[in-house]
Amino acid sequence: MTRVRIASVLLVLSAALAPLSSQAQWKTHWDYEGPRGADHWTELDPDYAACNLGKEQSPIDIQSAEKEELPPLQFDFKSRPLKYLVNNGHTIRVNYHDAAGAGDRLTIGDKTYQLTQFHFHHPSEEYIHGKPYDMVAHLMFQSSDGKVVGVAALLKTGRSNPTIQRIWEHMPKTESKVLADFSHQEEEVAGVEINPAGLVPHDLAYYTYMGSVTAPPCTEGVKWLVLKTAVEMSAKQIHAFAVLYPNDTRPVQPVNGRVVKESQ
Repeated sequence: MTRVRIASVLLVLSAALAPLSSQAQWKTHWDYEGPRGADHWTELDPDYAACNLGKEQSPIDIQSAEKEELPPLQFDFKSRPLKYLVNNGHTIRVNYHDAAGAGDRLTIGDKTYQLTQFHFHHPSEEYIHGKPYDMVAHLMFQSSDGKVVGVAALLKTGRSNPTIQRIWEHMPKTESKVLADFSHQEEEVAGVEINPAGLVPHDLAYYTYMGSVTAPPCTEGVKWLVLKTAVEMSAKQIHAFAVLYPNDTRPVQPVNGRVVKESQ
C-alpha cells in the first residue's frame, strides 16, 4: 500500500473515531439560537437525538432539593502550563490531554475522577430558584471506568479573579482552526501556568443530580455537582468574555421527576 493510500486511510479512521475522543468536537454545526438553535439540535444530526428526546437533560433550574449526608468533595489541583487553550466557536475551553495520573483530580468518597477540560458560559446555564448567575465554569471529570462528573462553579461579579485573568489575556478572540478530526487547533502559551483551584470556592457545599452534557450530543449519565458558593470575578472580566459570547447558554431543561440532593 502506498504512503498516500496509508495516509488517506488513517485520515478516514481518525475522523471516524473522533467522536470517541474527549477532545473531538462536532462534525455537524449547531448554534444556541436560530434555525440551528437548541430547539432543533435533534433535527441536525442523529447523534444529537438525546438533545430533544432525552429525559435527563441539563441544565436545570434548582427550585428545591432534599438535604442528605453526601460525601465530601476533595479537589487535587496543580499549577500547570497553559498548553491546550482553544476557542471552539461556542466558548473558551482549556483541555487536559495528559490528565491521567498527573493530578488535577476530584475525589468523591472512594472514587477518583481526572480533570479532562473546563470551559465557561455567560450567563450561568444553571438557575438557582429561578435566577442565573453572571457566569459559570464547567469543570469536566472522568473516572477510569468512563463515568463523567460535571462541576458547575458559579461565578459572580466581585474582585478580579487571577486564574481567569491569566486565561483571558491569551484567549483566542476568534474561533480556532477546525482540524480533520473535528477538533480545534489548541494554543500553548509559553511561560504561563494556571491552577484550576482558582475557579472553585473554599466552601464545597453542593447540589447534585443526574443529567447530561449541555451541548450536542447531549449525552446523559453525567453526575452534576453544582457548588452552592459562587466565586468572584470582576465586571471587566465578565465583559471581556461577553464580547465574544453574549449568550452561550442552553435553556433550562425539564426536571422530569429527578430528585436534586443537597449536601448538609
